[in-house]
This record gives sequence, C-alpha cells and structure tokens, in this order.
Amino acid sequence: MSNALKLTVPEGLPFIDFERDFDFPVADVFRAHKDPGLIVQWLGPRGMHMDVDHYDFRTGGSYSYTHTGPDSVPHVFSGIFHTVRENDFAIQTFEFDGYPDVVSIEFMTFTDLGGGRTRLSAHAVYPSMEARDGMAQSGMESGVSEGYERLEELLSGARV
Repeated sequence: MSNALKLTVPEGLPFIDFERDFDFPVADVFRAHKDPGLIVQWLGPRGMHMDVDHYDFRTGGSYSYTHTGPDSVPHVFSGIFHTVRENDFAIQTFEFDGYPDVVSIEFMTFTDLGGGRTRLSAHAVYPSMEARDGMAQSGMESGVSEGYERLEELLSGARV
C-alpha cells in the first residue's frame, strides 16, 4: 500500500499517536468507521473473525465486539463513544478484556486533504506508562496497519 501507517510512541509519555492517509473521501472513511456492517470487514488484523455484540457510533453510544483468531481464542473489546462529529472527529474509550482495569481514551480526527483524500489521525492516552508500553508491545502496530490495509481494500472494491 502506498499510504503507510505512521505510529509514534513518544519517550516518557503515556501516549500512542498514529496517522494514515487514504485515497478516498472523508465521508467514505468516516462511514467505514460508523457502519457495523463495514467495521466487521476491516477492523483488526487479517485472519481474525469479528462478531459485533453492539456498535453505536454516535455521541453517547457504545460498542462491544469480539475478535477470534485461528487459535479460537476470543478477544473482547468494548468502549463508549463520548463525542462523534460526522465526517470530522470522534472520542472513544477503549478496553480490552485481556488487560482488565485499563481504559484508554482515543481521539480520532478525519481531515479532508482535498482531491478525494483523507488523513485519519489518532491520539491514544493510557493511564500509565506500563499500560502504554503493554499496548505498544502487543502487536498493535501490525494489527492497526493490517486493519487499515483491509479498509483501503474495502473502499477500493465497494462503494460505501
């Protein structure tokens, strides 16, 4: 893919930042984050099956989904959408059942670059350096990168 994921784990700060450009309009990229029928087609690394318990991408909404890999081990994720502004911005919490009592807050910005292109930027804040480091070492970078490759493939092959 021509648009690589840029992931930054700043020294000494409990943050992870990432950025990825897409050769598709903001409305398409945003909708692919909003529509649970589209989410299941791209979110997460290849080889994972996703089951959505609920997914309500709106201010005050919440989500819960399970990724299951070839090993049949379920990985449950959940959170709350605190702010969602159509085609612009979202704030959500993120919890993984494998790390109980650790909640991150994520800020996502959808920027129109013109010419039908979008930049998705995210800033994730963790409650401690230990939690941040655990996420950074969990395979997050490859999982996010593969997910966004899958998103680009979805947008290339289907009108959203």
